[in-house]
Amino acid sequence: MIDFELPPQVKQARDMVHMVAENMMRPIAREYDEREHEKPWDFLNAMWEASKATNPVSFGGGAKKDPGAPSVRNLQTVVSIEELSWGDAGLYLSIPNPGLGGAAVAAAGTPEQRERFLARFRSGPPKWGAMAITEPHCGSDTAAITTTAVRDGDHWVLNGTKIFVTSGKMAAQESDGFVVVWATVDKSAGRAGIKAFVVERGTPGMTVVKVEDKMGIRASDTAMIVFENCRIPLDNILGSPEVQRSTEGFKGAMATFDATRPAVAASAIGIGRAALDFVRAELEKQGIKIRYGVSRNKLTAIERDFMDMEAALQAARLLTWRAAWLMDQGRHNNLEASMAKAKAGLAVTQVTQKAVELLGPLGYSRKYLLEKWMRDAKINDIFEGTQQINLLVVARRILGYSSKELN
Repeated sequence: MIDFELPPQVKQARDMVHMVAENMMRPIAREYDEREHEKPWDFLNAMWEASKATNPVSFGGGAKKDPGAPSVRNLQTVVSIEELSWGDAGLYLSIPNPGLGGAAVAAAGTPEQRERFLARFRSGPPKWGAMAITEPHCGSDTAAITTTAVRDGDHWVLNGTKIFVTSGKMAAQESDGFVVVWATVDKSAGRAGIKAFVVERGTPGMTVVKVEDKMGIRASDTAMIVFENCRIPLDNILGSPEVQRSTEGFKGAMATFDATRPAVAASAIGIGRAALDFVRAELEKQGIKIRYGVSRNKLTAIERDFMDMEAALQAARLLTWRAAWLMDQGRHNNLEASMAKAKAGLAVTQVTQKAVELLGPLGYSRKYLLEKWMRDAKINDIFEGTQQINLLVVARRILGYSSKELN
């Protein structure tokens, strides 16, 4: 029998996180959208203290507290992220945590590396992790990376430029964090030559040269980082340094995205739900109540639009929960993670645009957060692999084609 109910502990965590979103995030959402590049330290410090105990926004991996009990770690994470993003997606992305860098360490690092790089997030002052993969000449095409890593004695020497690094400034410069950098050790090997490297905060040769001014998620810093003769220890490479003439090593590194794409999908759903809740409340103020259980041909245009928006978000949510549940079972979720990301990214873009359209002046005014949610939404259709890239992943997996056969 199919059960769509959340386990009691996940419901409890969801309710707790929702209170944080409603009482701590919503009241400052507009302020830190307007004051881009400033940090809400009271909020960040409070979330850091809470995260050390509950770890609410980590991705993938992780040992169970009770090895005999079914894990709900990743399911609980995506449910929590939906609530945090309902509160404010930019503030959620600014919360100190291992982030995408931590997900890469969890996916591709050895047990020793996981302890060495991730233990810091359990104590001390707030810290951030980040992942640097996108380059000026290539976006989602990770195989086109040109940043190089050359072995020199007991070190790797990194050279290249990375853009759109989420939390890059906080990880590389403002805390005792780290940046996971994707670079090629052998260009002639193509994808097989691409490896991930951990660069500790403050390493000479790593420079944050720019923090982006953005359309949405403005409370989160997005950095450009230049690596110029940046020397890191030999054992800061994640996984084996060997270049195998196959894509197996690259696929291992790409497992990072199998963990993080459901998280992006969950964030998209949270933004979409915020917009939908606002529209419902405003319609009810105007005496318009959505009638459920009525034949579609008897509904008003507004009711049909509203239900279509709800259905799109619910479909995206079920895909997201399934992708997270598969991770909790220790099963591959490459197909499901991309399905969730592609569906949720498109759904939130369409839902927030339609929400602004339905409310007209109320939706477009900066008096309310709806126009902000529309701006925040679009990034979910872009980062962690664009809509088009994820649809290619889905098609390849379903049809059994390689990247050479279907690109």
